[in-house]
Amino acid sequence: MKNKYTSFILMLCLLLCCGRASAQQLRLNGSIKNNSLPVNGATVTLSPGKLKTVSDADGNFNLTVIAGKYELTVTYIGMKPYHQKVTIADKDLNLNIFLDDTGNQELDEVSIRDSAGKMASGNLKQVEGTAIYAGKKTEVINVGSLNINQATNNARQIYSRAAGINIIEYDGGGLQLGIGGRGLNPSRVSNFNTRQNGYDISADALGYPESYYAPSTEAVDRIEIIRGAASLQYGTQFGGMVNFVMKKGPENKTFEITSRQTAGSFGFFNTFNSVGGTSKNKKLNYYAFYQYKRGDGWRPNSEFDQHGAYLHLDYVLTPKLKVTGEYTYMYYLAHLPGGLTDADFAADPGQSVRERNWFRVNWNLASITFDYQLNPSTKLNWRSYTLHAGRKALGILSYIDRPDPGGARDLLADKYQNYGSELRMLHQYKLSESQTSTLLTGVRVYKGLTLRSQGNADDGSGPTFKYTGDFPSSSDYRFPGTNVALFTENIFQITDKWSVTPGARFEYISTNANGYYTTRSSPYPDFEYIQNYERKSNDRKFIFFGIGTSYKPVNGMELYANISQNYRSVNFNDIRVLNPNARVDPNLADEKGYTADGGVRGGLNAWLRYDLSVFYLRYNDRIGSVNVKSADGLDTYRLRLNIGDSRNIGFESLIEADLLKAISQGASRYKLSVYTNFAAIDAKYISSKDASVAKGNLVEFVPPILFRSGISFGNRKFDISYQFSHVGKQYSDATNAEFSPRAVDGAVPAYQVMDLNASYNWKWFTLYGTINNLANKKYFTRRADGYPGPGILPSDPRAYYLTLQFKW
Repeated sequence: MKNKYTSFILMLCLLLCCGRASAQQLRLNGSIKNNSLPVNGATVTLSPGKLKTVSDADGNFNLTVIAGKYELTVTYIGMKPYHQKVTIADKDLNLNIFLDDTGNQELDEVSIRDSAGKMASGNLKQVEGTAIYAGKKTEVINVGSLNINQATNNARQIYSRAAGINIIEYDGGGLQLGIGGRGLNPSRVSNFNTRQNGYDISADALGYPESYYAPSTEAVDRIEIIRGAASLQYGTQFGGMVNFVMKKGPENKTFEITSRQTAGSFGFFNTFNSVGGTSKNKKLNYYAFYQYKRGDGWRPNSEFDQHGAYLHLDYVLTPKLKVTGEYTYMYYLAHLPGGLTDADFAADPGQSVRERNWFRVNWNLASITFDYQLNPSTKLNWRSYTLHAGRKALGILSYIDRPDPGGARDLLADKYQNYGSELRMLHQYKLSESQTSTLLTGVRVYKGLTLRSQGNADDGSGPTFKYTGDFPSSSDYRFPGTNVALFTENIFQITDKWSVTPGARFEYISTNANGYYTTRSSPYPDFEYIQNYERKSNDRKFIFFGIGTSYKPVNGMELYANISQNYRSVNFNDIRVLNPNARVDPNLADEKGYTADGGVRGGLNAWLRYDLSVFYLRYNDRIGSVNVKSADGLDTYRLRLNIGDSRNIGFESLIEADLLKAISQGASRYKLSVYTNFAAIDAKYISSKDASVAKGNLVEFVPPILFRSGISFGNRKFDISYQFSHVGKQYSDATNAEFSPRAVDGAVPAYQVMDLNASYNWKWFTLYGTINNLANKKYFTRRADGYPGPGILPSDPRAYYLTLQFKW
C-alpha cells in the first residue's frame, strides 16, 4: 500500500511539473536590421538548448522557449556576430537587433523611393547573397517605387535611372525588350547576360543570346544591373548582367490579392492578377500571377495578343536549408506592320506596306534553387533551370522599297531546349583579428540546343506557321552547344575603408552546327531544291581575369574602380543566314576585349544620392555590317564581318535628390524628387579591315549623348511625375551612311520624348494615369534589316492609359 501511495504522489508531481512547464512556454520574437534595412537569412541561435532559426525577408524571427536565462547569437555573412544575454520570465519577449558591417559591405542594397519620398535608385551591397559586387559599377531600380506605366513595359521610364542605356522601342505593348549600355547594340538585350532571379532567360546563352521574353513589369520587384566586370561571375558579355528580381508573397500576410486593369489608346487592354502570402508557420512563401494583354496598335496590321503566367514557391525545410521552385510561361502572337522607307516615314509614319507578316513566341522556363547555410561563415547556392521555347516569323523579307510580290511567304522557325546548373559557395574568413575577407567560388554547366529552319510557307495573309513542301526549302539546322565555367573572386579587406577584389574565370565553350541549306538546280521555273549538307564544330577554352578596388574615405562616399576582360562568341545568325538583305563572311571570328571603369558614389543625409563614373571599353574584331555590291552589280546586300577594332570612352552620371526632405530635414510629409541621368559616349573605330569603314568612323548604335531627367511631387496618397528624354543621333551601320533607298542603313536622328504619370490611392484602390509621348513627337529608334522590318520602325505617337488597381 505504501508503494502505491508513493507511486501516486510521484505521478502527481510529474504531471504538475509538466503542466507547469507547458504553461510557461513563451515566445521570443525579434527584428534584425542593418542600416535600417531588414536582414533576410540571418542565423539565430539560443543557448542552452541550441535552438535555431533564420530571419525572414522582413528580418523577423521567432522561437518557442520556456522561462529562463539564455544567450542569443545572431550571425550573417558580411556582418559582425551579435551576442546578447536575455532573461525570459513570465511573458513573451520582443527584441530589436541591429547588425554592424564588418567592413566588406560599404553600401546599402538600395534606398527605395516610394510615395513617401524615398529614392528609386541605388547600388548592390559589396556582398549580396552568394555574389560579390565589390568595386563594380552596379545599379538597382526598384520598379514598384517608380510612378510609371507598368502595363506597357515602357522601357524609357523603367530605365530612366540607369545611366547610358540606349533603348530600342519595338512595340507599344512591351512584348520585347531592347536595351544596350555603353554603346553596345540594344537588340533584344543581346549584349547583356539576361537573368530572372539569377538564372538565364535568353534564347540560347551560347549561340543566340537574345531574349524574346520580357518579364512583366507589374510582377518585377527590382532590376539589378552589373556592368562589364560582371563577366567574371555571370558570363563573358561586354555589357554585363541584367537580373530581374521577381516579387514574392508578403511575409506578414497569409494571403494577398492584387488586380490591375488597364485600358488605353489604340485598343490597348491589360489585366494583371496576382496572389501571394506566407504560411502561418513562416515556412512557405508563394506568389503567382496571370496576365493578358492585347492591342490594335497605332499602325494598320499591328494587333497583338499576349498571355503570361508565373509561379513562385519557396519552403524552409530546416533552419539552414531553403528550396525554391519557379515556373514562367509566356505566349504572344503579333501582326507586324513592317518597316518604312525614309520617304514613307516623312509622309506618314502611321502607314503600313506589309499585311502578311506575323510573329509568334512561346516561352516555358522552370527552375529549382537550394540555399544552404553550411555554417555561420559559409553559404551554398545551387540553381538549376531549363528553357523550352520557340519563335516563328512569317512574311516577306524583301526590301521595304519593293511592294509585297504576293505568292509564298518566308517562314523562320526556332526551337530552344536549354539546361543549366550553377553552384556557388560564399565563405567569410579572417586574415587578421580586425578584418574579415570574403571568398566566392562557383561552377556553371550549360547545354543548349537550338533547332532552326527556314523555308516557303503558304501564300495567304493569316498566321499559318507551316512549311508548304516536304522539307524546309531554305535550310534546316541543329545548333548544339556546351559550356563549362569555373569562376572565383575574393574580397581582401585591407583596412576598414579599403578592399581589393581580384577574380578569374575559366571558360570551355563548344558550339556546333549540323544541317543543310538549299540551292536551286535551275534559275527557271522547272527546278529542284538541292540540299547542301554541312557540319561545323568550334571548341575553345580560355581564362580571363579582372580586379577591382573600393575605398571609402568618409561615411557616405565610396570610390571604386575595376578592369575585366570580355568575350563574345560568334552566334547562330553568324553561321548561316538566308536573307536577301544580308550575307555572312565565312571567316567570321569571335570578339574579344576588356572594360575598365571607375567612379565615385554615395549619398547625403538620405535626401541626395549620386553615382558619377567614367569607362573605357575596348572591342577587338568587332562584328558589324557593310553594304556590298553583288557580283553582277545589280543588287546590294549587307555583309556581316569582323570590321575591325573599336573603343568606347564615356562618362555616366546619376544624381537624385528629394529637395523637400533636404529643406525640412526629413520632416515634410511631401516629397519633391528630381533626378538627372546623363551619359556622354565617344565610340570610334581605331582600325578597320574593310575599305568602306574608315578609321575614326563612329560605332553603330551609339548615341553620343543620352539625357533623361524628371521631377516628381506627392505624398503617400498621390504622386505626379514628369520625365524628359533626349537621345542623340546615331548610325545603324559602320560606314556611317546617312541614307539608303531601302532604309536598312542610315542615320537614326536625335529625338526628344516627354512622359507624364499620375497616381492616387484610396484605401484598397489606386488609380494610375499616363500620357506617353506628351508632345506627340514623330521619331524612330531603329532601322531593321529583317524582322520586324525591314526598314524604319516608327515609335508610338501620343497615347493615353488608365489603370485601376485593387490590392487587399
